[in-house]
Amino acid sequence: MGRKTAQLIMMRHGQSEWNKLNLFTGWVDIPLSRQGIQESFEGGKKIADIPIDVIFVSSLIRAQMTAMLALVEHKSGRVPFIQHSGEGKLESWATIYGETAKKNCIPVITAWELNERMYGRLQGMNKQETRDKFGDEQVHIWRRSFDQAPPEGESLKMTAERSIPYFQQKIVPHLEKGENVFISAHGNSLRSIVMHIENMSEKEVIGLEIATGDPLIYNYEDGAWKKHGH
Repeated sequence: MGRKTAQLIMMRHGQSEWNKLNLFTGWVDIPLSRQGIQESFEGGKKIADIPIDVIFVSSLIRAQMTAMLALVEHKSGRVPFIQHSGEGKLESWATIYGETAKKNCIPVITAWELNERMYGRLQGMNKQETRDKFGDEQVHIWRRSFDQAPPEGESLKMTAERSIPYFQQKIVPHLEKGENVFISAHGNSLRSIVMHIENMSEKEVIGLEIATGDPLIYNYEDGAWKKHGH
């Protein structure tokens, strides 16, 4: 703790069962596929030597599975400990009294603000069938524009309006204390955060692709960001 330079690790969850079926998923809580599980292990190997002080995950199981499986590969041997703040007995009865056990745990904080973009009435629909129904151009606008939302869903702009403030208010303070943070979340919530970190324009973020199961790492020092390896 208290390192001069903190590191932020972000990982997009691996393939889910609905990704495999080419369905819009959004907030539907679908687990990882076998391939997604393997992607999580492979991503975990890439960050196995980086100390991790706190983990943030979305409230969706595919992001949570990704984080838990990635940590299986971590060389620290520390165990993820899921927090249940404000959840009554789940919080109060889960107190750790053993000091050694507490030191060997990594707190995991769940935040719906890090959830995937909500795809509204497209959720559960096959992407190709949706193109056939609404046309390639309209579906492309829904998927890749910054401020156009699918029917009853969220645009990337709307996703950013919840993910970026959460990132600034809840995650950056850990980095300012010199703690290393691991975020396991989704393509659109992570695109929003990268847009913020790299001061991207709306046009630039539209073209940003984040690979599944492949960690993005940034160094943070004195309020400045530097992409790891750059």
